[in-house]
Amino acid sequence: MPKKRRYKFNPETLAYELHKIPIKARFSKGFIIFLLSLVTSLGYYFGYTKYLNLDTPKMLALLRTSDELSSKLELMNKRFSQANSSLLTLQMRDNYIYRPIFGMEEIPQDIREAGFGGVDRYSYLKSFDRSGILSRTALNMDILYKKAFIQSKSFDDVVLLAKSADEMSLCVPAIPPVNISGSRIRYSSSFGYRPDPFNGQVRMHSGVDLSGPVGEPIYATGNGRVVEVGFDFFGYGNFVIVDHGFGYKTRYAHLKTSMVAMGRIVKRGEQIAIMGNTGRSKGPHVHYEVIYRNRPVNPLNYYNRDIEPEDFKALITPRG
Repeated sequence: MPKKRRYKFNPETLAYELHKIPIKARFSKGFIIFLLSLVTSLGYYFGYTKYLNLDTPKMLALLRTSDELSSKLELMNKRFSQANSSLLTLQMRDNYIYRPIFGMEEIPQDIREAGFGGVDRYSYLKSFDRSGILSRTALNMDILYKKAFIQSKSFDDVVLLAKSADEMSLCVPAIPPVNISGSRIRYSSSFGYRPDPFNGQVRMHSGVDLSGPVGEPIYATGNGRVVEVGFDFFGYGNFVIVDHGFGYKTRYAHLKTSMVAMGRIVKRGEQIAIMGNTGRSKGPHVHYEVIYRNRPVNPLNYYNRDIEPEDFKALITPRG
């Protein structure tokens, strides 16, 4: 298509001549149009955003994306809270129900927190936030995973013990070492701190004392193996230690005499000694200890103090 030409009447020549616009005039006109367009655009932008408080299409798209991400993040945090709450319930049941059933110690909270408890968690988070590697939500999920792993390992340990529950039920020291159902036996000292009967100083008493007549039968409180038979003149006097397995040991002290030797396999209710008054003792009694994982624990937590005579007799009667 041929280029369109413009003509202008020249009064001097009385003729139409080709009209040419100077380059300078063309540039000036174009520049003015550009400036007007720019001013109009800026005016439109500021009027649209500042005075009318409206968002640009690009900003609206970013806000929609931000809202979607916020909703997903909120949902993830909600699911994290639900999962964490369920895990806390499992931890409480594990510490206060499942593990005690099998004589296992509770797992300390600092171990359950997987090293992220208290201030450490936030300092750990801050160190990652600077480089943008790990967000708060991602860290929370990481903590939840590690806590769940620790709980899973605990359940594995409980399951292993549960598989041998029958054997363990006979090994746990679950009966008193003497027949407490009659009037011949009385509790003369409990577990815990008490004044020493010789010098009055407050000391830890690592077992219970059951007083009675010399010659009263002393029974093994669970299946096990005799690992020590000895004499301690300034302490336990004649004593016997039985290893029951599963972390349990029992000590029977101040005996008149023992009726078992080292290495002897004994069963619950089997007589192993006779009550006496040997060692550091002020009267005939048996000092009885339950030791769990090398730490003395209260023996009264393991047997019924109100046991009936028939029930105790059934417990110590040899089985065929």
